Amino acid sequence: MKTIDDLSKDGLAGKRVFVRADLNVPLEGATITDDGRIRAVAPTIAKLADAGAKVIVASHLGRPAGAPDERYSLAPVATRLGELLGKDVAFATDTVGDSAKATVAALGDGEVTLLENLRFNAGETSKDEAERAAFADQLAALADLYVGDGFGAVHRKHASVYDLPAKLPHAAGDLIATEVGVLRKLTDDVRRPYAVVLGGAKVSDKLGVIDHLLEKADRILIGGGMVYTFLKAQGHEVGSSLLQEDQLPAVRDYLARAEERGVEFVLPVDVLVAPAFPDLAAKAATHPETVAADAMPAGKMGLDIGPETRKLYASKLADAATVFWNGPMGVFEHPDYADGTKAVAQALLDSSAFSVVGGGDSAAAVRILGFDENAFGHISTGGGASLEYLEGKTLPGLAALED
Repeated sequence: MKTIDDLSKDGLAGKRVFVRADLNVPLEGATITDDGRIRAVAPTIAKLADAGAKVIVASHLGRPAGAPDERYSLAPVATRLGELLGKDVAFATDTVGDSAKATVAALGDGEVTLLENLRFNAGETSKDEAERAAFADQLAALADLYVGDGFGAVHRKHASVYDLPAKLPHAAGDLIATEVGVLRKLTDDVRRPYAVVLGGAKVSDKLGVIDHLLEKADRILIGGGMVYTFLKAQGHEVGSSLLQEDQLPAVRDYLARAEERGVEFVLPVDVLVAPAFPDLAAKAATHPETVAADAMPAGKMGLDIGPETRKLYASKLADAATVFWNGPMGVFEHPDYADGTKAVAQALLDSSAFSVVGGGDSAAAVRILGFDENAFGHISTGGGASLEYLEGKTLPGLAALED
């Protein structure tokens, strides 16, 4: 796929460049609580602006129902992007309407604008190809060139990700080029031992990647809410913990296949339990109890891996040459249940392995828990996209950038 440097050969000064970014950041009201995705794409935007391009940035935020919704406005993002770029970023209050057209028309060379949330237009996410294409046509009319740099959205067959690149000369942005380069190190020429740490709430979210990694990884460590389905599959009591009964057959199959293939499947030996899910807003002390993973009380809920499991997982990562981590080990947003996730993050830092943090909650946890992002090999901006890439799926947004 072409890069920005390929587009630059004919000169970018005065060209209107549409940048599909992923600025889907968490908000509390109008306050951005994690600006990692904005910081990740800012260098691409700055590079284009410095080359004299008129930069039109577009993204989604949240899941509005195809119509304007103030809760999901990108206005706060425009302000933060301007701070990072050190220049004003004009904000269009619609996507392809009068505000967008006027704002783009007013751009000077090297200036930047951000369009309002793409998902305020139903055509962005429509399953109807004609409706999606019509919206893409309207977006294409705003620009001369297209740069895809929203890695967190490339697994979506959406108008601005999939249909629009076909309508304009296009290239991958530097962020996407970096993401793809890193993920190839996890699939094509992997340094071994290759350890994978998977957490998060649901086994069903990770079915495809577990299936694929049974052919690739040397060891797989499981944590988070999904672990209780694995423990149940082994015949253990899991109390009131998160459990996906319908996934038990698949989990039993994975455990059997791992044993057949010599893949080390590592489950917790102890867990932190409490009577109920904690109040994340209050963050009041909950006094969790540590119990053996095979002896959970019937009335308790598992909320984090225990201290012995933290040591075990650190030992399993210590000699790894490559580590991929996706999903927290517990309810890291509450201080009583953050230690498991902290332990995995610290183990990656203590290891000499090439470590990839696979976006989503894992990336948020690294920042929220105070770790230096630059100390990890790579922190992905796309949790779902990373997983689908590792599953071997064709990602529509990447396919659209190929020539």
